[in-house]
Amino acid sequence: MSLLAPRLSPGLDPAERGTLTRFLAGSDDVTVFVDGTAHRLAPEARDAVLDLLRRLAAGDAVTVASVAELLTTSQAAELAGISHTFLRNMTDRGEIPVQYRGSHRRIRREDIMAWLAGQKNATEPS
Repeated sequence: MSLLAPRLSPGLDPAERGTLTRFLAGSDDVTVFVDGTAHRLAPEARDAVLDLLRRLAAGDAVTVASVAELLTTSQAAELAGISHTFLRNMTDRGEIPVQYRGSHRRIRREDIMAWLAGQKNATEPS
């Protein structure tokens, strides 16, 4: 994955984990304040923030980073949680669109995310 300015946060101490766990119990509401002004996050951003907070509450260390829009096949495979070879085979079969930069394949981040969403929908019971 192409990481732009990654930031690593160590796990929280047990007291902080307990407090955060209590605050998160049964809640999916997150209010973000920037310079004293409350901002409502889009559902995808809210879910990412909740995931981050739940991981911290579990005592995990976390890394927060940005993902570039055009990914190498290795970056796209890491993002999708699949092997580089499997991804290359899918691009060869036309299952995931690919762009070429010289002889190098590049995959749009949104194409990988759409493929992942399709995989999730295919495995969910109807």
